[in-house]
Amino acid sequence: MLTITDLDLFYGDAQALDSVSLSVEAGTTTAIVGANGAGKTSLIRTISGILKPARGSIRLHDREIAGLPSHVVCDLGVGQVAEGRQIFPTLSIRENLEMGAVIPRARASAKDTFAHVLHLFPRLEERLEQAAGTLSGGEQQMLAIGRCLMGRPELIMFDEPSLGLAPALVQELFRTIRALGEQGMTIILVEQNVAASLKLASRAYVLENGRVVLSGTGEALLNDPAVKQAYLGL
Repeated sequence: MLTITDLDLFYGDAQALDSVSLSVEAGTTTAIVGANGAGKTSLIRTISGILKPARGSIRLHDREIAGLPSHVVCDLGVGQVAEGRQIFPTLSIRENLEMGAVIPRARASAKDTFAHVLHLFPRLEERLEQAAGTLSGGEQQMLAIGRCLMGRPELIMFDEPSLGLAPALVQELFRTIRALGEQGMTIILVEQNVAASLKLASRAYVLENGRVVLSGTGEALLNDPAVKQAYLGL
């Protein structure tokens, strides 16, 4: 579904991504692992069109999307659940979800998608008219995922979805991500909980200083001595 080749990104003179190449197959979960500052969020934001790469290719279903505006990339089927959730706090849950369906690809099926999201997250249905900013962290993460699903994406990119959540809610979050994968959704997962993300992923890549230094199946990287020492504390 997604092929990235020799991707370079700069913030001024500082290089954030250095010849990054990777591929994501349809219907799979791909984990991107790395320390803070490794370039994970920069990669997500470049795929989504928020950042423009200096060089390289990003192909979605063999269509070049590198450098396209983010709203165009979104309408092509790429959704993002951003770090920190980025909901609209003064809008209601209903209004936040409706905002997710404003892109052309989502409008015709918005009613059906809305019902699907509420089935997936019944706690949101109980308080549809409540201001989103008054929700707990876990409920806000549900809303952020639901709003993304309202856009009818084929590919969802999660950027640190468990950040700031209580352990019990983290487990619920990963169950949701697993369920989406089992429904056939293609997922890119950037997550501080390296062990959990590698267990979910069929494929994984390790980023260091903006470069891919290791790749393989999620299981293989979970058992790799270097990954264990650097990211799992083993």
